[in-house]
Amino acid sequence: MDIKPILSALGRHKFTVCLLIAEIALTCAIVCNAIFLVSQRMERMSVSSGIAEHELVYLQTAFIGPRPDAMARTAADLTALREVPGVKSAMIINHLPLSGSSSNSGLRLDPTQRMETITATQYFGENFLTTLGVQLEAGRDFSAEEYQDLDEIMRAVQTGDLKKIPNSVLITHAMAERFWPGQNPLGKQFYIGQSFPLTVVGVVKKLVRPNNFEQGAEYSMIHPVRLSMSAGSYYVLRCAPQDRERVLRAALAKLKALDPNRIVLDKGTWDEMRYDFFRNDRAMAGILIGVCIALLVITALGIVGLASFWVSQRNRSIGVRRALGATRSNILRYFQTENFLLTTMGIVLGMVLAYGINLFLIVHYELPRLPAVYFPVGAILLWCLGQAAVLGPALRAAAVPPVVATRSV
Repeated sequence: MDIKPILSALGRHKFTVCLLIAEIALTCAIVCNAIFLVSQRMERMSVSSGIAEHELVYLQTAFIGPRPDAMARTAADLTALREVPGVKSAMIINHLPLSGSSSNSGLRLDPTQRMETITATQYFGENFLTTLGVQLEAGRDFSAEEYQDLDEIMRAVQTGDLKKIPNSVLITHAMAERFWPGQNPLGKQFYIGQSFPLTVVGVVKKLVRPNNFEQGAEYSMIHPVRLSMSAGSYYVLRCAPQDRERVLRAALAKLKALDPNRIVLDKGTWDEMRYDFFRNDRAMAGILIGVCIALLVITALGIVGLASFWVSQRNRSIGVRRALGATRSNILRYFQTENFLLTTMGIVLGMVLAYGINLFLIVHYELPRLPAVYFPVGAILLWCLGQAAVLGPALRAAAVPPVVATRSV
């Protein structure tokens, strides 16, 4: 179809055309970036934790400070919890994946480095791999002789006796690849701070952090540190998925029986913890999806309204064309082509605007660069929207009989 008559007709409505192009451009720019941000949130929410997600329950106790009998009471707690019917394994841990708070340290490959190589989460706890279901990929787990009580380690740090601090460590595959790409990490060393060396004795396949995903979601390490109940940690129990609620109630009753004054800050299944952790991400994704739908609906209504107005204004010219032999399909194709041209102009301008918005988000909010694939996705979406929106008015124009249109002068 010759587009010169279409462009000539559009030229007589410059202001209206510019408004519609601007609306399409703004919608294109916002929708492209919003879809990208939603995909980022969905990717974040779908992260695999590396643990037995559907088999874990937890009880978080309050911090009570140092006590001389803390280790003995913790051992009694764990013995009682392991006696609960259905419990496969139990442990006490400083924090859980996706729990929201964490203990992190800056790590260096060389103690003389001025800047840290990465920041990683430190996990403490005995019987870690068995209870959480973390998969050992290479090397070995800690031996019983390597474990040290946290209270003893803290005293060693205060006195400067670093020889009493265990230096063996398990790291994630992601950390190993970041430090030594393509190499065997077993036996290699890295440093906490600028002085204390850690030796890798094992590599786990995956273990996500409690938070700080922006610094590397899988940068986690496990230390042979034995905790006590005085630290305000998590008791974690592993059981069959169908037994979780029953085991949780029984475990709480056991702990209360051993110490009626014990304060339990939180309890639940790990699935509930994961759900709560991503609450804001779900809300943000929902808001962005709502904004996209609202913009697309407004844009579609604008196209429908403008197309309907133009159909009513062009009755005489449509009738003349029909009288001269134009078919209904010719009239339909005319309006669809006109809309395609307007939408294309808006999309081109919108892509430039989308790139500018993304640069702003990169500079001010440290978001990743918008992948080029989102531009054609946004273009196709708006082309389809435009063609669907103009279809009704175009069909009404094509249905006008030549005689009726000619008499509507």
